[in-house]
Amino acid sequence: MHLDNKKNHKGNILVVDDTPNNLRLLSAMLTAQGYEVRKALNGKMALTACRIVLPDVILLDINMPEMDGYQVCQQLKSDKITAEVPVIFISALDDILDKVKAFDVGGADYITKPFHGAEVILRIENQINLRLFQLKLQEKNLLLAEALDSLKAAQVQQIQNEKMVALGQLVAGIAHEVNNPISFIYGNLQYAGQYVQDLVNIIAAYQQEYPQPTPKIEQIVKEIDLNFVTKDLQTLMGAMSRGADRIRDIVIALQNFSRHDEAVMKQVNIHDGIDSALVMLQHRLRETVDRPTITIVKDYGILPLVTCYPSELNQVFMHLLNNAIDALDRLVINHKTAENQENEHLPNFTLLTENPHIQIHTKVSEANTVKIAIADNGPGIEQPLQSRLFDPFFTTKTVGKGSGLGLSISYQIVVQKHRGQITCSSSPGQGAEFVLEIPIEQPES
Repeated sequence: MHLDNKKNHKGNILVVDDTPNNLRLLSAMLTAQGYEVRKALNGKMALTACRIVLPDVILLDINMPEMDGYQVCQQLKSDKITAEVPVIFISALDDILDKVKAFDVGGADYITKPFHGAEVILRIENQINLRLFQLKLQEKNLLLAEALDSLKAAQVQQIQNEKMVALGQLVAGIAHEVNNPISFIYGNLQYAGQYVQDLVNIIAAYQQEYPQPTPKIEQIVKEIDLNFVTKDLQTLMGAMSRGADRIRDIVIALQNFSRHDEAVMKQVNIHDGIDSALVMLQHRLRETVDRPTITIVKDYGILPLVTCYPSELNQVFMHLLNNAIDALDRLVINHKTAENQENEHLPNFTLLTENPHIQIHTKVSEANTVKIAIADNGPGIEQPLQSRLFDPFFTTKTVGKGSGLGLSISYQIVVQKHRGQITCSSSPGQGAEFVLEIPIEQPES
């Protein structure tokens, strides 16, 4: 047997055998081939040696006292640190059952004694090369996973940008078009009300000065029911004034929500953004045939102006509030679906549906940040799903009800653009609470 002598170490080999002569033979042969060799006379020494320095390959004898090779291999494979180290069994046992058991406990190869040096070297090199290929494959898989995550993030960012541009243009355009006529109506309602009152006063004066009208005037007064018209006209003017106020509030909320021309950071009142989102969601909060009105409970703290991207932070508020409303709507649907089941299977959701509400709490933390908590008393989120809530394209809603982008976009806005954090705490049947925290002042960079 001729073996080339190589000085450089090609790998770290742990040889485990209770026969010293076998250890010396294998050690000399492998050292001559350029391998760094360590020796162990029993299983316990082998396990200790692996914990000290992780080998590239383990040559393991089967028949050893106290702990045989099968047991050693099982312990190695049960430890995640040593599980990937290839184990080559070297044994005088040549029965097929012994070989099957060796592979069953995690062995990578099996060499029968007496062995040939060239065969041992070749099998070791094969295992080392195979391990290198596995490591390279794992590295490539990791790079692919990172590339996929980056691609998803880029897709989400692109969707967000396009959505915000389109939404901003749409909302700003609607607000502008509505603002002009409503400003005209609102500005003239006061004068119209005064003119109406003047005309009513004139009619009253005529009635006092000429208590006996002509038959024609008396017929007209009777046909139009002048007393009713006089009183109802003032009521109508008040209703129109309140309606105009409501439209103006909506226009201001639209303008505040879109902030189409504000692509840079600026100091804003966070509460204005939350209130704007609530105004735009008023139609979803009202009572329906399936549930009562959703109550908004505000617990606003005293907040300073916060440096942020206003339109993007408003988008986060809209996502979180919209999701809370969806959760309360799903609670009613779940309850109605369960009504057809046996009584013992009915979920304990009745009390929650009687008073659906969303709580909004804001405060300044000791870390000079602003905390905004939005909580609902909906069905809650199961624990296994909570870790995936902010993943792109993941949604707990039914097909067609959600894109899986809202929370992912919110995470990017809060964490990446505002250097903050957003978390969720929830228990099934106990509702869910989302807490976002952002610095009051952003670094110049």
